[in-house]
Amino acid sequence: MKLWLNPRIKLLIILVGLLMVIQLVNSLTGGGLIHLGIIPRTINGLIGIPLAPFIHGSWGHLLSNLPPLIILSTLLLHRAIKEYIQASLFIIITCGLAVWLIGRDAIHVGASGWIFGLWGLLIAQGFFRRRLSDIIIALLVLFYFGAMAAGLLPVHQYISTESHITGALSGVLYAWLLKKRQKINSSI
Repeated sequence: MKLWLNPRIKLLIILVGLLMVIQLVNSLTGGGLIHLGIIPRTINGLIGIPLAPFIHGSWGHLLSNLPPLIILSTLLLHRAIKEYIQASLFIIITCGLAVWLIGRDAIHVGASGWIFGLWGLLIAQGFFRRRLSDIIIALLVLFYFGAMAAGLLPVHQYISTESHITGALSGVLYAWLLKKRQKINSSI
């Protein structure tokens, strides 16, 4: 059990530490990292696709994103670390590309697209995989994080609803692609 748990805990500690160090640098530079976010339909904004989830506008922004990121990451980490990393990279890149393509003119930063992607993925896995553990996790996510669905509605101009929506869709797409790949592999 300890061998299974230790690398997962280390990964989460490294992730939280990285996010906090980046926010510290951002704070000390007066928001100097914000320009590295996603700026839709600009060449400079492309750099934000992989970087934006790690940059936050304020400590409050980061601290509001950390609990759901840690909890949803932990739930996905019940399987392999490699699966978590692959899913996270897919969500970050597809969500970022979508925001770059369709986002409103603003600088989009923060982990919320990634969070919504993990949320969508965990729920969709319960539907697509139909394994008891995945169904239980999907139900827990719906029960405890069901209110996140409100984040899919554009209610505040300073919140990137585009990231929320494209993140959730990226998570569902990843779950669907995994199911499709499993079907192909099982028929070979």
